[in-house]
Amino acid sequence: MPEKSTPLRIGVLAVQGDYAAHAEALAEVGALPIAVRKPEELQGLDGLILPGGESTTMLKFLEKRHFFTALKDYCSGHPVFGTCAGAILLAREVRNPAQRSLGILDAVVERNAYGRQIDSSIVMADSALPGGPLEMVFIRAPRILETGPEVEVLARREGDPVLVRHGSTMAATFHPELSHDRRVHKAFVEIVAAVARR
Repeated sequence: MPEKSTPLRIGVLAVQGDYAAHAEALAEVGALPIAVRKPEELQGLDGLILPGGESTTMLKFLEKRHFFTALKDYCSGHPVFGTCAGAILLAREVRNPAQRSLGILDAVVERNAYGRQIDSSIVMADSALPGGPLEMVFIRAPRILETGPEVEVLARREGDPVLVRHGSTMAATFHPELSHDRRVHKAFVEIVAAVARR
């Protein structure tokens, strides 16, 4: 990890969703969160989080402001972590219904796979992260239907991948920012730190 005097600058796409909770989680694990609302604010960031929200609403915002291409370019060359709607945006293919995506994560994702908001749930499950079972908060969560051969599955829910890593890209179909457990954000910050040291 870098010295405290030079914290990693990790952006949070502040378009929609609970980006403030992600910023709080990043600060708790020693990173400097930066709200990103314009393409030029991607400059100088060590990594980026794409939070939950409504993926079609986020897409409309990104396309209206010519932000989509800049975001795709950034995510192609830097560590990025997508949660819920952010995971949908990162996928190579989106179903139910099909929609445009960044194509960064080698996975097929189905939107709203676990039902409506009323079907939201909190699940405790084992993961590849040290420290015992992981609390996972699901809200109108997508489902990862397929992953490519280079995608590592870090946690599952009833057999389905819910936390994955593909190189310096991470994705979760749940909301780690809504848990007091900061291990998921810590794992992402460690990826960002490893890339920054190269």
